[in-house]
Amino acid sequence: MTRFANKIMVVTGAAQGIGRRVAERAAGEGARVLIVDRSPARDEVVQAIREAGGDAQAVNVDLETWEGCAQAMQTAVDHWGRIDILINNVGGTIWAKPFEHYEPVQIDAEVRRSLFPTLYCCRAALDHMLPREAGVIVNVSSIATRGLNRVPYAAAKGGVNAITASLAWEVAERGIRVVATAPGGTEAPPRVVPRNPNAEQEQREDWYKTIVDQTIQSALTKRYGTLDEQAGPILFLASDEASYITGVTLPVGGGDLG
Repeated sequence: MTRFANKIMVVTGAAQGIGRRVAERAAGEGARVLIVDRSPARDEVVQAIREAGGDAQAVNVDLETWEGCAQAMQTAVDHWGRIDILINNVGGTIWAKPFEHYEPVQIDAEVRRSLFPTLYCCRAALDHMLPREAGVIVNVSSIATRGLNRVPYAAAKGGVNAITASLAWEVAERGIRVVATAPGGTEAPPRVVPRNPNAEQEQREDWYKTIVDQTIQSALTKRYGTLDEQAGPILFLASDEASYITGVTLPVGGGDLG
C-alpha cells in the first residue's frame, strides 16, 4: 500500500506505543515522517524507519507549550516544505485514583498533558495548512472520557473530542479535515519513559486495577486491543480513503463507545 506516497506527516508522541506504530506504518506506505517526542527513543524510531528505506526526522520539543508546538510544525516545513497530515498522539493518564484524591496540581498536570498538546498543535498546524487549503488532522482521544479513576484525564480527552468537532466545522470548507479516534485499552511494550515515575509511591494498586477491570468489562470483546488495531484506524482516517469523513471521533475500544 502506498496511501501516503509523498505525504508529509507529523506524529507527536511517536517514540513509543501507538505513535511509534503509526509513524513506522505510515513511513512504510511512503510518508515522510517527523517524529516529535521528548524521549531519546525518538532517534531509534528514525533509525528504524531509515533502515527500512523510509524518510524520517526527529525533533525534541515541549508540546505542553505553544512555543514547542509551533517549533515542531515549523521543523516539518523547514525539512519538507509543508505539512499534509498531523497526528496528535501525545497524552496519557499520569495518575489513576478516585477524584477526591487528586491534588489541584495533579489536575493541572493531567489537563496540560492530555489537552494542550492537541489544542496548540492544531492551532500551529493551521498556519501551514490554511494557506494551501489542504490538510488532515487526526487527534487521538480516549474511550476513558467515560471511565473510573481518571476524571481529570477524562476531562482533557473530552476536550479533544470537542476540538475535533468544532474545528472540523470551521475549516471543512477550506480544504482541511479534522477527525479523531478514541482508543480503548491497548497492549503495548513497557514505556521507555514512564508517564509518572513515582506512580508506585503515589497511587494504590487497587485503584489502578479498577481501571484495568473496568476497561475489560466495558469492552464487548473482553480484551485489550493491539497497537496495530489502534494504528490502523488512525491511518485510515488520515488517508484519502476517508476523504468524506470529518468532525467525528471513532471509538476503537472493542465495542466500548466511551
